[in-house]
Amino acid sequence: MSLGFDLIKTDAGARLGRVTTPHGAFSTPAFMPVGTKGAVKGVTPEELRGLGAEIILSNTYHLYLRPGHELIKSLGGLHRFMNWDGPILTDSGGFQVFSLCKLRKIDESGVQFSSHLDGSRHLLTPEGAIEIQEALGSDIMMTLDECTPHPATREYTENSMNLTHRWAKRCKDARKNDSQALFGIVQGGMYKDLRRVSAASIVDIGFDGYALGGLSVGEEKPLMQEMIAETAPLLPVERPRYLMGVGTPEDLVFGVSQGIDMFDCVMPTRNARNGTLFTRRGKLVIKNAQYERDPAPLDEECACYTCRNFSRAYLRHIYMMGEILSSRLNTVHNLHYYTTLMGEMREAIGSGRFEEWRKSFYAMRALAPA
Repeated sequence: MSLGFDLIKTDAGARLGRVTTPHGAFSTPAFMPVGTKGAVKGVTPEELRGLGAEIILSNTYHLYLRPGHELIKSLGGLHRFMNWDGPILTDSGGFQVFSLCKLRKIDESGVQFSSHLDGSRHLLTPEGAIEIQEALGSDIMMTLDECTPHPATREYTENSMNLTHRWAKRCKDARKNDSQALFGIVQGGMYKDLRRVSAASIVDIGFDGYALGGLSVGEEKPLMQEMIAETAPLLPVERPRYLMGVGTPEDLVFGVSQGIDMFDCVMPTRNARNGTLFTRRGKLVIKNAQYERDPAPLDEECACYTCRNFSRAYLRHIYMMGEILSSRLNTVHNLHYYTTLMGEMREAIGSGRFEEWRKSFYAMRALAPA
């Protein structure tokens, strides 16, 4: 078996588990920092480990274009290439084609697209997506899917969903390396009945884990939550459940409450570079003038390196001056916040008090529970 999953405990809909891969295990619910191009921006692999990260995500689309999956394979695979010895999940590139490539054509064979780098033309097929990911050597691969835009008509959404199902079967048939797990992706847009159809179809094909795709693409938050709540219970209890690309702290808490095990998002690292920090009491925008003389840490309850050593005044100063250190310190804090948040949820589930913890999370942020 390429991937093992032990469901340790459930509490108020939330799940505590442990996933085992060829490059080690990670506890769930888990947040995966995003190393889009083979690096989590601003931090070293050793720092990631120190921050509590156990699994990271890298991007098939970007690594295929540069430096190329064959080059990475020749240098020992992605783990050795980026000096990360823990589990790696690679996405299939479908979302990046959807979001970055203005010139693209989707048909039964796959998706033809123009590179956002130089305009060169490429064809990404389901078989090609698996070939690239096998060359990279990731522990968890994703099937190629069409990320349905929002809004979309029912007819478009249903056709897109059915194409995703056919591609999923081709991805499974194309897999040559059984030591790499393969997750199927549920689509169906913002139509609950199509989500149910998609979940049944993807489960019927049979994968090592299951993901919810096509969310956080511009829809209103209540609608996204409705789709998650509708779909998550339809996925096999004995397999990991992954919510793709959804990642505010509130989203993570809601997802965990619905039985989701794995998450990824660029938000903690991207927001760090933009000067937006996550704290127990909500977001803090460090460029705001109110922090110019503030001697307090970002979050007095945070134990990260940034909060232990630097004031809001200093962090504002180096951000306003454009210092590289600003991005690094902000990233360290945001990733620590995210990994700590996941750890707190795991502890709460394990002790049977997740609902109590969830209410306190929203109360601290002066938000009504979702």
